[in-house]
Formats: sequence, structure tokens, C-alpha cells
Amino acid sequence: MAAMSITHQMGAISGTPVVSESGNGTAESTAAVSAAAVWKLPLPAIRCRAGAEIEGLSPPVSPCLSPVMGGMRADLSVACQAFATEIEAAPAEREYRVGGTKAKGEGVPVYVMMPLDSVTMGNGVNRRKAMKASMQALKSAGVEGDSPGAYNWGGYAELLEMAKQHGLKVQAVMSFHQCGGNVGDSCTIPLPNWVVEEINKDPDLAYTDQWGRRNYEYVSLGSDTLPVLKGRTPVQCYADFMRAFKDNFKHLLGDTIVEIQVGMGPAGEFRYPSYPEQNGTWKFPGIGAFQCYDKYMLSSLKAAAEAAGKPEWGSTGPTDAGHYNNWPEDTQFFRREGGGWTSPYGEFFLNWYSQMLLDHGERILSSAKSIFQDMGVKISVKVSGIHWHYGTRSHAPELTAGYYNTRFRDGYIPIAQMLARHGAILNFTCIEMRDHEQPQDALCAPEKLVRQVALAAREAQVPLAGENALPRYDETAHEQILGASSLNIDGEESDMCAFTYLRMNPDLFQPDNWRRFVTFVKKMKEGKDSNKCRELVEREAEHYVHVTRPLVQEAAVALMH
Repeated sequence: MAAMSITHQMGAISGTPVVSESGNGTAESTAAVSAAAVWKLPLPAIRCRAGAEIEGLSPPVSPCLSPVMGGMRADLSVACQAFATEIEAAPAEREYRVGGTKAKGEGVPVYVMMPLDSVTMGNGVNRRKAMKASMQALKSAGVEGDSPGAYNWGGYAELLEMAKQHGLKVQAVMSFHQCGGNVGDSCTIPLPNWVVEEINKDPDLAYTDQWGRRNYEYVSLGSDTLPVLKGRTPVQCYADFMRAFKDNFKHLLGDTIVEIQVGMGPAGEFRYPSYPEQNGTWKFPGIGAFQCYDKYMLSSLKAAAEAAGKPEWGSTGPTDAGHYNNWPEDTQFFRREGGGWTSPYGEFFLNWYSQMLLDHGERILSSAKSIFQDMGVKISVKVSGIHWHYGTRSHAPELTAGYYNTRFRDGYIPIAQMLARHGAILNFTCIEMRDHEQPQDALCAPEKLVRQVALAAREAQVPLAGENALPRYDETAHEQILGASSLNIDGEESDMCAFTYLRMNPDLFQPDNWRRFVTFVKKMKEGKDSNKCRELVEREAEHYVHVTRPLVQEAAVALMH
């Protein structure tokens, strides 16, 4: 009764919803909730499904408990669309644009990530009052939704119902990685206990660098198809998790939940953990290190070398590629002139290393597509914006991450083509960055990188979505995002299908930040070519700022506790 009463009061404070003027499908109000399901305790003789029927013991099809934190979490992203307040009466699959011309009046829906600790380890919503106030404020401002990081089913169910009640749509991000140790990680959530137990028995299940350092953020893709996790393969575990999510929330799929983002590596990104920040191993703008020295990866490398008629290439990865914090010219392998990356061995190795990552993506997307087909949801994958040393010939940090992209080879077209085969969305980061804001001695070029990825998406005919890599609340970043959301490429507008704003926190609800954010969301909805003058857009934004002030003040205070 108390929750219903509070919700009613907030609805009265926020005022009457304002009807969207655009009249197109992208103007519905959408939210993305990020949650991680609690994996249930092992049950005897469980039958698991992954393609064909497979006999599996513990852990079962549904999620199992993780140590300390309570479970492997699906990163549910709740995303809110800017200044759209009405929801269609009947569920409808969203039509995403694919890098072509923009219809007049179309804008880009904006999503807001929820805090990583939105769900408590006790399986409830953390700061419930703050969440309700925040969702109502975002809804009134026209945001699509928001997204927590990794939680259990119970907390997810409550958040999803909360999002539904406030007219928000949901992006659910299935995360199979450890949370903690990367940029923006405000809490630590290890892999499930039963996975950690298997890694302790067989350390080669963890990614390994040439110095023997193990990385426990994500199970090595070298073991993807091997029954190394209590009789199941890692890919089967990912599929079982996604199937359990579908079974628990099928009543919301296609209506409240409109998108499933599938995690494929560290930080939920499609890459190797080549630049781990934990314990100071890597620092920006180091080149990172190849992650192919566990026995499963080396076994694959050996087989590939033998197939290529060069068995001598199969014993190890490059030994002259420097250390995590080196720069390209510090190394024999990545240097500009005569670098090993241009040699026959270098080309063989980089082809194998990047293809292993592509095959990993194919396997997980095949499972996701079969599980969520005909459910009215889109599937997306996050690709990391590795912009440092982009101006060099070798693009070393991209190579160590698994993107075979150099000055002479486009490494993003194969990724986009892989996504296209499964009808998935390419979600790319670093959209807010400008070249001149980054260290020029490191030849950073985020704007050029974004343009290259947009071209690859257009060529492969896959929808492109965006995300800011770091929290930004300034108008400069907002204008950069607005421009990048609709790039002019060869005389044609190449539009993003959505943008995710990082992240809901007390700073977002500070008065000046909230005013700038509301204006930004309004402009994104209108589109950068809107006929509305800047003054009119800003006046309309001020109206929403005024309407949401009580909720914003409540959310800002509540989120700090």
C-alpha cells in the first residue's frame, strides 16, 4: 500500500505526460534494467538444453549461487527514451534503422544505465524510494530507461515491474563476466562459486598472458566447446542462463523488455581482457598484451599452425610484443618499420587470434538467437572503443584485444558481418570523445574510430547503437554525441538506432547536470536536423526541468545513501 501511495503521489507531482511530436516508433518511452539472476542451488539429475538435449548434473539450467555476492548476474540495462511519454497499446517489435538515410523527424532514443548496486545481495531493490523517484523523473523527462549492472531474479522482477509501472522499456544485458576492477565498477561480483572451483582445479580455464598471469574476469574462449564446467561447456552455461531468463520473464519480452544485450567478454564487451586495470597491471594508454597462453588457446594455435604447414608457429604467441604499458615503438612486434605484425608469422597469428574471437561471438549469438527468436526482442553486442594509438600503423591496443584492425586492414567489417548474420545490433563505446581531448602523443583518435565503425556497420547493414565510455555531464560531450548519432558519410546520414547514457547516479540529478541532460535528451529525440530552433528546444527542456524538480531532488538525496 505504501509503495502504491508513493507512486501515486509522484505521478501527481510530475504532471501530465506530454505527447511525443515525432509520431514515429522510436519515440516510445523505454527503460533498460540491468540485473543478474541468482543461480539456484544444485538439483539432482537436471536435464539441460543447448541445441540438442544434454544430460547435465549440477549446476542446473537455472542460475546457481555465486560466492559472497550471491550469483552470476545478467547486466539488465533499463533505458529511457528522451521526451517520449506514451507507450503503444499493443507490443510491437522495434524497427531499428540500418545505416541508411534518416526519415524526416526521426531522432535517437536515449537510455540511462542504472547503478551497479540497484539490487541488494538479499534479492531486493536497493534504495527503493530513490529508484522510484529516479524512474519517474527520467520518464517525465522522456528518457527510454535505465540499467543496473548484475543482480538476482527477485530483484530483477521488482525492478522490471517498477519499470513497467512507469511506462519504461527495458534492455536486458546478459553479463557472464566478473564485475570489479574496470572503469566504472563500483562493486565487486565474482564469477559463480562453482565456476571458481573449476578454475582452481584447472587454472587454464582463465585467460593467461605470456608471463603466466591469470585473468579471472571471464572464462577463456579456448574452452568454449569443452565440458569443463561440471559436465557442461561454457557456451552451454551461457545458453542455459539466457534460457532461464527468458523462462522467468517471457511475459515481459517484446513489451517491457525490448532488447537483449549479450555479454561476450570482460566488462561485457566483445574482446579479450588485454588491458586489465585491476592491481595496476595496465594503465592508459598502454598497448596491452595478448591473452592466448592457456593450454586450450595454445592447443588451438598449434592445430592452426600445423594446418598452415608451419608447425613451428604453433608453440607460442609473439614473444617480442612488449608489456602491458609499453607503446608500439617500444616493441619489435608492433613498431612502425619492420614490425613483426607485418611478417608472414605475424599475419598468421593475428588472423588466428581474431578469428578465435569471431568464432566465440558466432557460438554465443547462435544460442541467443535460437532462445529469443519470435519473442519480439532485438539482440545486441557491445564492441569496445579502443581509440589510443589509433593513429599508428599497427593499432597495437586493438590487436591485443582481438580486433585485427591496422592502417592497412579493416578489422571492424568482419565483426559487423558476424553480427549481421544473426541480425544483431552493434553497440559501440567512446561516442562522447573528441580527438583533441585525448593525449596526442598517444595518437588517440576516437572520432576517426567511430566513423570507421559506422562505415563498417553500414557496409554490413547492421544497426549501430552508441554509448559513452566515461561519465560526462557537460554540453561539449552532449554535442559530440548528438553529432555522432547521425554522421554524414558519403553524402548520406548514417544514424544510430539508440544511445545509452552512462550512468544514473547522484551527479546526474544535480541541478545543472540535470538541466543539461534534459536538454540533451530533447535534442536527441528531435534529431540534429530538427527544424525547431535551439531556443524553443531549450524552453521546452526548461519546462521538463521544472516539472521534475521535486523528483530530481528526492532522487539525488536518496541515491547518496
